[in-house]
Amino acid sequence: MLGCQATITVIVAILSRGKTDSASSRHVASGGGMQQQRKTPAPATLEDFIIKRDYTGARAFLEYANDEPEDEEGKAQDNEQQQRQIDQWIAYCNFHLGDYQQALNQYQDIKQRQEAVEPNLILNVAVCMFYLGLYEDAKQLIESMANTPLKQRLLFHLAHKLGDDQEWAQLLEELLNAPSVEQQLSLASMHYMRAHYQEAIDVYKRVLVDNKDFMAINVYLALCFYKLDYYDMSQEVLEVYLGQHGDSTIAINLKACNRFRLFSGRVAEQEIKNISDNDTFGADLIRHNLVVFRNGEGALRVLPSLLNIVPEARLNLAIYYLKQGDIQEAHALMKELQPTSPHEYILKGVVHAALGQQLGSKEHIKTAQQNLHLVGSSATECDTIPGRQSMASAFFLYEQFEEVLVYMNSIRSYFVNDDVFNYNFGQAKCATGYYKEAEELLMQIGDVDIKNQHTYCMILAKCHIHCGHPELAWNVFITRDTNAEAFLLLQLIANECYKCEEFWVAAKAFDMLEKLDPSPENWEGKRGACAGVLYALATKAHRGRPGGGISEVIGLLRESSNSQAESMIKTIRKHISSFK
Repeated sequence: MLGCQATITVIVAILSRGKTDSASSRHVASGGGMQQQRKTPAPATLEDFIIKRDYTGARAFLEYANDEPEDEEGKAQDNEQQQRQIDQWIAYCNFHLGDYQQALNQYQDIKQRQEAVEPNLILNVAVCMFYLGLYEDAKQLIESMANTPLKQRLLFHLAHKLGDDQEWAQLLEELLNAPSVEQQLSLASMHYMRAHYQEAIDVYKRVLVDNKDFMAINVYLALCFYKLDYYDMSQEVLEVYLGQHGDSTIAINLKACNRFRLFSGRVAEQEIKNISDNDTFGADLIRHNLVVFRNGEGALRVLPSLLNIVPEARLNLAIYYLKQGDIQEAHALMKELQPTSPHEYILKGVVHAALGQQLGSKEHIKTAQQNLHLVGSSATECDTIPGRQSMASAFFLYEQFEEVLVYMNSIRSYFVNDDVFNYNFGQAKCATGYYKEAEELLMQIGDVDIKNQHTYCMILAKCHIHCGHPELAWNVFITRDTNAEAFLLLQLIANECYKCEEFWVAAKAFDMLEKLDPSPENWEGKRGACAGVLYALATKAHRGRPGGGISEVIGLLRESSNSQAESMIKTIRKHISSFK
């Protein structure tokens, strides 16, 4: 039996968020908080704080201004107007600090105090609702408003979130013809969310040509390059932004993710060590990625609380359960997930494949085949490494192993020392009769968990036998514990050795089987193997002969309780000169 060993890749969170409750009950400091260590005068105006992206400082400045006593009596109306402006700026700061619930509460309070509500205020309320995942409420709030560019962008993203394909297509057509930078950036972000990364790159590059001072676009480009696995290019573009904004949490996190892909988790962790202990904007993202960088350490402590905050947390927790062999828990996490991206389809396929093999369920195997084939055959993924891995896995589950080799050969150079890849590759080679190559691949594996698997032992024993090393196959058996799986391994060794004319090891295997189960079938196998040994001795063949000669065959037959054994011994002794 072949077993498809899943190739699992952890998913790093770079800049994503689901329906969030983060920051609703905690205060977070902005990236600009690091500037407290610099020996420069504190900003004197609100504008200085905003330009430096120090929203915590800006909020403190506004709250201090809010506490100042009134200058003169009789200016109640002016003071009320000033108070509204201060409240709106405080809400603005809370929004940019990620405290969307607090910002929403403040905007709604301002809205209730206004006789004639400003359209921009209503849009701000709707934007906060969007970030809190209140998509239906946000849409209802702005539907009757006059059309504005911001309303158009917000409706575009709401249509995507609500799955309204008809409205989404109509708004897409409008945005494609919109000349403004904001509309183009909104279009690019939609390409990114739909995994159309090259299309997003094209839009960002067009915008950047005419707006070279829009430095943040370099971060967006770096995100797209990261998603396309161009980690060097991502880092090169990102450095342009970090050169001017070296304290950006999002940029530092993306740099760490690039380092993780290019080097190791330890190198990646060094990049974010200065912000990992701070309550910064993006703290949930940092906590999540530290688990990934540390190879799952702390997964059960950190990831469950982030399931509704960082979308990748659900995926990585499922991966953690898979690696621990807790397939049911992984399935529980993934069964309600509707995949929208390649890595979600891949992980769902892997979970169903593992569960199908564990339960012997054709239904789960079929679901795995569908998910993996969908990714591998898609136009955007078919030439990527994950896409080809997915197609190879799908064909593995279809048991079309010649096709498996086509895809695995195309990406082999990327996984030379990868134990999981070599295990799957070795199984496919064995299934197609390339036993020598399969044996070499399986012998390279160092992962103890894989080497202890029953399937690994079965495949390796079969390869040893077909490569003319039956004693190595016998050694695989004698190192295993005596259980039902060892009995199956013994049957495989007996039958494969018999077919390959390795009669002496076949005789030993059938002898052991007869002792465990003295059935007529096992005696007949032993009798035939012993006859094969006699033939090998008589013809002086290169294979199938015992090292101790004819006496070892007689010793095996003596241990049999079958009455035919004694007749065979008498016949051997009668013609013993023929076997010397």
